Amino acid sequence: MNSLAQPAKWERYCWPAATLVLLLVLWHAAVKWTGTTVFPGPIDVEKGMAELVHKGLLLSYVGDSLRRVGIGFSLAVILGVPFGLMLGWFPTTAQVVNPTIQMLRPISPIAWIPIAIVWFGIGDAAPVYLIFLGALFPIVVASMNSVRNIPSVYRRAGRNFGLNSLQLVRKIVFPAAFPQIVVSLRIALGIAWLVVVAAEMIAVDSGLGYLVIDSRNSGKRYDLVVAAMLLIGSIGLALDFMIRRLEKLKSVRWRLREY
Repeated sequence: MNSLAQPAKWERYCWPAATLVLLLVLWHAAVKWTGTTVFPGPIDVEKGMAELVHKGLLLSYVGDSLRRVGIGFSLAVILGVPFGLMLGWFPTTAQVVNPTIQMLRPISPIAWIPIAIVWFGIGDAAPVYLIFLGALFPIVVASMNSVRNIPSVYRRAGRNFGLNSLQLVRKIVFPAAFPQIVVSLRIALGIAWLVVVAAEMIAVDSGLGYLVIDSRNSGKRYDLVVAAMLLIGSIGLALDFMIRRLEKLKSVRWRLREY
């Protein structure tokens, strides 16, 4: 029996759904068994979400968070991928710049929150900057390393066919580096979604992160806190699923088989 066989289509959907139902039942049972009046049960959370929908806040907060992530992440991709490819293509430049990158990369984007507020004030600019910062370094490093890992025979073959440097990057280097870049985009998007929640707790007055902290401070509405947490997790799962679709592109799947 092949241990690597793919599960049946029904299994890919039924087992996760069954697991989710089981977790909800255990959650409800735990709340009833402990008799807590602080931590909400699934029904209380559902009522809290319905309240947010009725007030028109749910879609507004979700939209604000997604908009900030979209802007910050897009800027990181637009700047990070070309910059990383350039560093991989020019090793001398990488030797100069890479120490600075490696010094800044371990600093948590959350540590930049006070500086971001000083620079940009309270508003969208601060969380967008933090999202950009958090997503930038994984993309730059992965793009740089992906170029370095390309077998030299690829470039020599391109030179033999008369390709200039620009054509070589466009037709050989970028397609060969693309699978590793896709992985970095997935990681960077996850970081971006984490950062926006943390930033919204401090720097803005809307979004899912703001909903968590505001619900906690305004009447200890833990039903809304948990509702926001579930929304954050669900949207994060959806974003991860969307970007994983890139891995199913023919060029990416071919490259992954080759290596």
